[in-house]
Amino acid sequence: MRVRSGARVAAALAMVAGTIAVVGTEPFAAGLASISPPTIFAAAVLAAVATAAAAWRWRVVCAGFGLSLPWAEAFTAYYRSQFLNTVLPGGVAGDVHRAYVHGRRIDGVGLAARAVVAERVAGQVVQLVLTLALLLPLGITSPLAPLALATAVAAGVVAVALAAVVARRRGRELLRRELRMLRPLLATPLRLVAIVAASVVVIAAHTGTFVVAGLAVGVTAAPQDLAVVALLVLAAAAIPLNAGGWGPREAVAASAFALAGLGAGAGLAVSAAFGVLTALAVAPGALTLLGGRFRSPAPRGIIGKRRTA
Repeated sequence: MRVRSGARVAAALAMVAGTIAVVGTEPFAAGLASISPPTIFAAAVLAAVATAAAAWRWRVVCAGFGLSLPWAEAFTAYYRSQFLNTVLPGGVAGDVHRAYVHGRRIDGVGLAARAVVAERVAGQVVQLVLTLALLLPLGITSPLAPLALATAVAAGVVAVALAAVVARRRGRELLRRELRMLRPLLATPLRLVAIVAASVVVIAAHTGTFVVAGLAVGVTAAPQDLAVVALLVLAAAAIPLNAGGWGPREAVAASAFALAGLGAGAGLAVSAAFGVLTALAVAPGALTLLGGRFRSPAPRGIIGKRRTA
């Protein structure tokens, strides 16, 4: 496990170093230098909005599985989760932690873990659909047309890979099992609407932070174009092969900005600024982590009772 984790960190740092080697150190330094108190404040506000929406999404998913999750617990746990995902390699350690803590309190770690996985997957699916819906319709006259073409090619490759998995009997059985587990969520339209709505708010808040970083760096692109590029960068940041979020995000940002005609250097600068801003914005999660160390555990017999959130 340690070897695998170390390999992930090494690969992520190699991506960052490789991107800097190709693009140069000046854009990276410019991105770091663009951080200011107003940008930090804006990022913190947007992070609070994203955290509240994500906590709501988690509660909705937990309710579908019949699990109890009070609002205050969900909000603080999600802040803590984001902080851990930012400072630890892989980008999933915080999710594992909140699933474990929640599972211990309800005497059901396995089901709590299933709820966390379903919540994260739901958010990523909505993000993927939203990204494709915004990028693929772009015409050849759009300045982002090369980016749309690259996205279409990547989506085609993913579709072929999924088709290959489904074509195998084992793949179909795995898909059926997952759908059975998610039936409580899929069978309730209002719950699905709530999950999608919460996910859109989360994506919009993170995209807003990326736009703030772009404006701070001084990118001349229109905010709406920056927002579209941000969706691709956010998708790259979700790849669990990073060191505190750094890695694929920088490589994809430089490539996406280059394809959009904005310059790879601008992409690296904005990605660097975005990485620092997001890390500072979730710093309150460290306080919730420390607070949990000094909080005495409640009797498991009381918390372990399940009710609809």
